[in-house]
Amino acid sequence: MKQRTTQQNKSLHLYFEFLATELNNAGYDVLKTLRHDISIDWNATLIKELIWRKVQLASYKKKSTSDLTSGELQVMWETINRHIGEKFGIHVPFPSLEDLVEQDRRMKPEYPVHEGEVTF
Repeated sequence: MKQRTTQQNKSLHLYFEFLATELNNAGYDVLKTLRHDISIDWNATLIKELIWRKVQLASYKKKSTSDLTSGELQVMWETINRHIGEKFGIHVPFPSLEDLVEQDRRMKPEYPVHEGEVTF
């Protein structure tokens, strides 16, 4: 059994963030989506715990995302993406290497660039 890669793990968590943003932008808060009566915005943790983990447990009887193989990860994304697409008209592609690079760039502080000679 081949465990998912570090890149796949990063993509998985970035997918959670992207899906949370899209659901929020479309006006689907957590409880509206899950049929309750108070409004809570989605975030990556809620996507993971309330959607992903629920499907993962039902599909593979695995509690941790780190226990998923690469193939299981792909099936999980396809299942959730299909359901969210059919029910809410939202499609979030699984993050690419370019998305991961962009996320890493956003996380690093930008330092000012000085033109000319710098003295101390």
